Amino acid sequence: MSTASALKVYGIANCDTVKRARQWLQEQGLGYEFVDFKKTPPDARQIGVWANAAGWEVLLNRRGTTWRKLDAATQSAVRDAASAVDVLVQHPSAIKRPVVEMGDVLLVGFGESAWREAFSVLR
Repeated sequence: MSTASALKVYGIANCDTVKRARQWLQEQGLGYEFVDFKKTPPDARQIGVWANAAGWEVLLNRRGTTWRKLDAATQSAVRDAASAVDVLVQHPSAIKRPVVEMGDVLLVGFGESAWREAFSVLR
């Protein structure tokens, strides 16, 4: 099985963190399929799967520009997984990036040490 078919990276092409993550993958010689949220936004089902696997609190990027630009009522309405999914469907740029699917493994965000450990199974 090739890593490109087993590895899917979701994010925004011009996001600095996504750029660093993609560069890291290239340096490791790992192929992947990239899905740009701007061109192909994730649907509620997919976001729900990610929220269940990683935790909605991890998936929601409260530090990002998109979240900070949302009105206070929208922000305060996010109290659980269902409400977080609703907001993330409407504002996919508020998803912490990148989101990586690798078989049963889901990674949210980029951290080199965590990624090195997660991808060691491919070696």
